[in-house]
Amino acid sequence: MAAVQGSMAEAVEIKDIKTEPPVDAVVNNNTNDGSVLSASPGPGGSVGSTKPATGALEEKQTLLAILQFLKKNQLSESVDILRREAGLPQDLFDLKGADASSGSGGTLGTVEGGGLDANSLLSRVTSSSAAQAPVKAPPAEDQPDVSVVLSAYSQQGDPALYEVYYSGLKKFIETVLDCHRAELSQVFYPLFVHMYLELVYNNHENVAKAFFERFSGDQECYYREDLQVLSGLTKKEHMRGNETLLDFRTSKFVLRISRDSYQLLKRHLQERQNNQIWNIIQEHLYIDIFDGMPRSKSQIDAMSGSLAGEGKREANKAKVYYGLLKEPEIELPLDDEDEEAENEEGKPKKKKPKKDSTGSKSKKQDPNAPSQTRIPLPELKDSDKLDKIMYMKEATKRIRLGRDNLPSICFYSFLNAYQGLTAVDFTDDSSLIAGGFADSSVRVWSVTPKKLRKVKSAADLNLIDKESDDVLERIMDEKTASESKLLYGHSGPVYGISFSPDRNYLLSSSEDGTVRLWSLQTFTCLVGYKGHNYPVWDTQFSPHGYYFVSGGHDRVARLWVTDHYQPLRMFAGHLADITCTRFHPNSNYVATGSSDRTIRLWDVLNGNCVRIFTGHKGPIHALSFSPNGKFLASGATDGRVLLWDIGHGLMIGELKGHTDTVYSLKFSRDGEILASGSMDNTVRLWDAMKAFDDLETDDFTATTGHVHLQDNSQELLLGCYTTKSSPVLHLHFTRRNLLLAAGGYNP
Repeated sequence: MAAVQGSMAEAVEIKDIKTEPPVDAVVNNNTNDGSVLSASPGPGGSVGSTKPATGALEEKQTLLAILQFLKKNQLSESVDILRREAGLPQDLFDLKGADASSGSGGTLGTVEGGGLDANSLLSRVTSSSAAQAPVKAPPAEDQPDVSVVLSAYSQQGDPALYEVYYSGLKKFIETVLDCHRAELSQVFYPLFVHMYLELVYNNHENVAKAFFERFSGDQECYYREDLQVLSGLTKKEHMRGNETLLDFRTSKFVLRISRDSYQLLKRHLQERQNNQIWNIIQEHLYIDIFDGMPRSKSQIDAMSGSLAGEGKREANKAKVYYGLLKEPEIELPLDDEDEEAENEEGKPKKKKPKKDSTGSKSKKQDPNAPSQTRIPLPELKDSDKLDKIMYMKEATKRIRLGRDNLPSICFYSFLNAYQGLTAVDFTDDSSLIAGGFADSSVRVWSVTPKKLRKVKSAADLNLIDKESDDVLERIMDEKTASESKLLYGHSGPVYGISFSPDRNYLLSSSEDGTVRLWSLQTFTCLVGYKGHNYPVWDTQFSPHGYYFVSGGHDRVARLWVTDHYQPLRMFAGHLADITCTRFHPNSNYVATGSSDRTIRLWDVLNGNCVRIFTGHKGPIHALSFSPNGKFLASGATDGRVLLWDIGHGLMIGELKGHTDTVYSLKFSRDGEILASGSMDNTVRLWDAMKAFDDLETDDFTATTGHVHLQDNSQELLLGCYTTKSSPVLHLHFTRRNLLLAAGGYNP
């Protein structure tokens, strides 16, 4: 079982001290091959005056601090390995009370449990390493980030000057040219948070409170919830084990700024010798510099709002095979009415067997599609081939939707759902509907006149003639026929359910931390998958079956297969709960939406995070891929629906209109229409094809990593349909493009 991760928390940093040109903050410089530079201002406060000796001393202090930490936690093997790698003497910690070396600079205190003076240790580290030949620094991606090991807020500045520093920077940014002001204003929020946390960490409670009250109102409205959590951290004791603080300490806040705007900020900090702000920028911010015109306020607002800033452009440059897998060629038999149909002369028509249009129209492999064997997929059984034939027949009768031909909508209201309806799903052929409830139950209904039946007992099955043509009917027990079946097994509310493509299984995820697999032949629980330690908010089957994904409160999505009780992959990287999960139509990728206001796309093959999308201002609750696999739609508590181009990793559309959480999204079978369901009791239809066709392909070649979004929501809105008093929990297009919606009635 491979455990993989793609966490933004794995900040990469290399200490590279130079005298000229002046050292930048932690930046991603396109002209510098993406190298990352990091340094503190020199003793004189000037950014450009850092001396090589000072940098070397800081490196020795950092190395010593790590060795002390490892020794304190009795990690003797790690100490020996690190000591050997650094070329330090074997008796580094053995001598007691050694004399301190003069000129070593700085006091690190006494090593716990050893009684050895830190200055003496430092002198021994320095002298030992000086005897070694200079070693070439490893590449940036191999350098570990030790900021988690060391205290993030231990540097002590004059607390009275924090307000002066911040207000001085604020005044400077407010006076720069309009074209730079919007970009530079992005630094306000992360600086405010880290300066406040530094004051709290260093026990300046009153100063921290005054700082918070003075500047918290200046932050963007979409950070309001984060600021409410932050306002509760008023003492150093509150910071221990706090998840929000952990997020800020382990992930660098990403800012995307043009080169001209960045040069303005750097020059200001150099002239003012503003060490406190410079240290925070160096330690906690990742500035992604691009060449070109500065972005406008609207462009920045469209991409901002996540817990850790914007996604790095480098994170969205990996190749994604978004094309569809080639469909197996299955001949479509003639319908009875076709065979009996007669032409004008009274002779039977001679029709050739039809083939699936999607499978045979293109013999060539889509260049953007993954190979058929990239990930192992289950082979088609005879029953699967029969279902494919039924699908192809339905597809020939599918209504083509468009602006002048909107779908009919059938809404399923769950009446008297006192158990609390929490999740809904339809089978692909729309024959079954399932509901998950807060009382830990799952109920399955038949939408067709055909009732639900269980398989006969083993004793009765032995009496059946297995060679008969209707053996599949004979194995079913007519005595158990009913319109619905109740499934009990969870010990907490059920938050996610998903039917398998072949309609033989049903998945359910619950607050009890488990995912259960139910048989729709016996209506019993087959497996309980235990891997999550906290509530599991969502689960979904792969379009090809066999694989399924789950995500929950532990911030990790897991990839499973039905015949293994342990996960195959663990997708780690989100900074908050994973609230929704979706498979790509080709089953090679998984999309996850999170309370950290980001969407991540994961590669099933190797577990890598290949896309990070930011722009939502609230937790994400709905995801839907377009049928062709090129686009992704997302909905969140901010009431907006965002459209993403997967291949280029860019936001390409924003649909505004809902007044509450968007809880469900679904593209029509032909991809022409996007339906959105919300907690505001409405279903809205959007012209997805127009939204995609209006894009200018030139925008995708821009190196700035963004496109200009048109404010054309009203043009794209095709219809708004209001329920009486039922939030829309789920949407589903039938094979003929009838739209089904479902939700619980709230009297």
